[in-house]
Amino acid sequence: MKIDPSNPADLSAQIAGAIRDAIISGGLIVDERLPSEAELAEQFDVSRPTVREALKRLAAQSLIRTQRGATGGAFVNRLSFEAAQPQQITTSTLLLSMNAVSFETACEARYALERACAPLSAARRTPDHLATMRAEIHRQSQPGLTDEAFCASDVAFHRALVDGAGNPVLSYQLAGAVEAMQPLMNMITFTARDRARIIALHTDIADAVEAGDGPTTLSALTALETETQDLAHSVFAARAARS
Repeated sequence: MKIDPSNPADLSAQIAGAIRDAIISGGLIVDERLPSEAELAEQFDVSRPTVREALKRLAAQSLIRTQRGATGGAFVNRLSFEAAQPQQITTSTLLLSMNAVSFETACEARYALERACAPLSAARRTPDHLATMRAEIHRQSQPGLTDEAFCASDVAFHRALVDGAGNPVLSYQLAGAVEAMQPLMNMITFTARDRARIIALHTDIADAVEAGDGPTTLSALTALETETQDLAHSVFAARAARS
């Protein structure tokens, strides 16, 4: 593992990058103990605080974990898709909130990914996935439910649909789209949404999933995408007319 002292990039970032590359390449394996701070400082010819900052960067990415005691130190972590999801969600939320992508782009991407899950979910969902979808539809039907709670329920419904596909890679990829993008998209459109229409479309999706009917699940999800895009266009048009 090497760094370039003449590189203007932060030395701690370079060290973190070198260790991360070693983990990815297999040079450092899961549960392997990293050299001590003093050893790393000598290896990279930097101060121990610089090494300590690099290790903090790696820990923030869940690539390493630290243990105290005589047998402690920094160890290569066994990263799971579930553990990586919060970072994916945070990144997606920042991208969308900073207008790095448009509503149309985010919506198109989110539904394109979710359509890949729909037929798989119809074939593989468990009773628990279906029960969650039905419970969220019931929750959405409550007359006193706030807009924020409705949005949260919407997220839970779609996560159950996605997770029902039984594919952790798809679930990870959609964590940002559903848990980060969906609430933001909902907050844009909830003033114009017809809850009864959304609930009816959710019910169509759940019915198709329960029946194991992939094509109908896909068709119902596409209808929901069209409803979402139409709502957004009406909101944006109304805002443009007022400005």
